[in-house]
Amino acid sequence: MQAIASNRQNPVKSAGVERPLIVHVIYHLDVGGLENGLINLINHIPPERYRHAIVCLKGYTDFRRRIIRENVEIVALGKREGNDLSLYLNLFKAFRRLKPDIVHTRNLNAMEGQVIAAIAGARVRVHSEHGRDIFDLHGKNRKYNLLRKAIRPFVNHFIAVSRDLESWLVNTVGATPHRINQIYNGVDSVRFHPRGHKGSDTGRLENLPEGFFTENAFVIGSVGRMVDVKNYPNLIRSFLMLLKEEPAARKRFRLLIVGEGNSRRECIDMLREAGAESLAWFPGERADIPDMMRAMDLFVLPSLGEGISNTILEAMSTGLPVIATSVGGNVELVKEGITGMLVPPGAPTAITEAVLEYYRNTDLIIKHGKAARQQIEASFSMEAMTKGYLQVYDKALRL
Repeated sequence: MQAIASNRQNPVKSAGVERPLIVHVIYHLDVGGLENGLINLINHIPPERYRHAIVCLKGYTDFRRRIIRENVEIVALGKREGNDLSLYLNLFKAFRRLKPDIVHTRNLNAMEGQVIAAIAGARVRVHSEHGRDIFDLHGKNRKYNLLRKAIRPFVNHFIAVSRDLESWLVNTVGATPHRINQIYNGVDSVRFHPRGHKGSDTGRLENLPEGFFTENAFVIGSVGRMVDVKNYPNLIRSFLMLLKEEPAARKRFRLLIVGEGNSRRECIDMLREAGAESLAWFPGERADIPDMMRAMDLFVLPSLGEGISNTILEAMSTGLPVIATSVGGNVELVKEGITGMLVPPGAPTAITEAVLEYYRNTDLIIKHGKAARQQIEASFSMEAMTKGYLQVYDKALRL
């Protein structure tokens, strides 16, 4: 069963010379770093260069409305739980109807689309790796890697969003280096800009809990999917340690975590049991992430695994120092002692110590925040990311 959405009535058709069509294949179009990166790419590739369609193996949500480009068709194949063999036939039919010039799959759960694309006659096939989930944090699962190696010959070109993933593609999956491009995610540095002064952006936030943003509140913040791999309960443990370590600062400390997921309820329960629920705000999914970040003093990401975190990039662009776990691509983004601090995964005490160092030294917050913003402007622009992908697509099509 296929569901189709578009922001225009005649998707993927255009007047004049037919531009090449890229069909992006993902598992599900919902709030997430991979999905955010895809939408940013579609929105920033010049419309006269390429057309786009998205095939979602499962489905899509209103997150698709962030696409501002016209004529982007979105196809939902409605994958059933478990091994749904009908999915392959539906994917084949979608490819035959769309007639893509390039098929671009993302992550393992869409990689089998490479085989179907080859059978359907797609002449260029690109696959990118954006990070790993809780079930295979280090990319060592034998079954999954055998599958990747089996599909590898069908892939014309690989993209890795971090040097860590690029190395893994070579050493574990067996991809040849000349067929891999490492391209960092980009961030919209205009939308994610530093705040003007303390408290200047909280007035725009809706549904604020009464008394949450006091005049001298110190807001520890995070944004992300509240799923197991992000390890948000560890941030709660750290926050509770902070309250014990600095009881006099209880009036100032606030915790703001933006996002939805299965660990959200666990985190709220942990705070309630400790009598600290009023000091935290879990607003769920929000469309006003830039304003949310500008309401923070410090950004913390306690993940067990990461590719290249969009939320770290957005926090740095907002001028926030970042405390992040030393996993995956985090070590490529956070410069220890310059733009933030790196801590071991699963170590709440280390997070607590890092937060206290910033809390006790406001000059360090300003210094690291400015350096973070400068790093974004120098190395992680949306323009650089778009240029990198265009070079891959153009080279693959020999344009």
